Amino acid sequence: MTETAREIVLSKQDLREVTAFAAACAEVVLAVFEADQPDDSRPRDAIGAAWEFARGGERGKSLRDTAWAALKAAKSPETAAAREAALAAMSAAGAAYLHPLAKATQVKHILGAGAYAARAAELVAGDDRNVGAEHLERAAHRATPVVIDVLARFPAAPAGGGRVGELIRILDAGLRGSRTPTPDVP
Repeated sequence: MTETAREIVLSKQDLREVTAFAAACAEVVLAVFEADQPDDSRPRDAIGAAWEFARGGERGKSLRDTAWAALKAAKSPETAAAREAALAAMSAAGAAYLHPLAKATQVKHILGAGAYAARAAELVAGDDRNVGAEHLERAAHRATPVVIDVLARFPAAPAGGGRVGELIRILDAGLRGSRTPTPDVP
């Protein structure tokens, strides 16, 4: 018998905050993709659409289309680092589509852009895991209390997913560990 995931209440403002966090994480490695594919604006467009939604725009077809386009752009680069940077951009636009289901897989919508960006940074530095750890630390500092609260509503990130999955779990554990519990109000 399969278990049905409970629904999580997510406001539009929650989604905007998560998307702003994801866009900020992806933005820092955009130059990695653009150095490899200078004539391809799809990842930049995805990050721009994510920022537009985060700042009050609508969550519509064009936002989803930019996420899909950035995913397609990830197939073009010559380097693995550029591919990861494009996937960070795709994740930034996709963050707006966080599903309100209490499933561990949804954590990737919240933290995927940060993890892909950290992986891109590692690869640029010759697969230096210390660079990835530093990148995750900077990403954690970008997380607002709202982002941390939204993350805490979901189960911990699932196993698997290779190095990016590992980076998601590291960021997840770090953010959950930084959370100040909210007192229960009678």
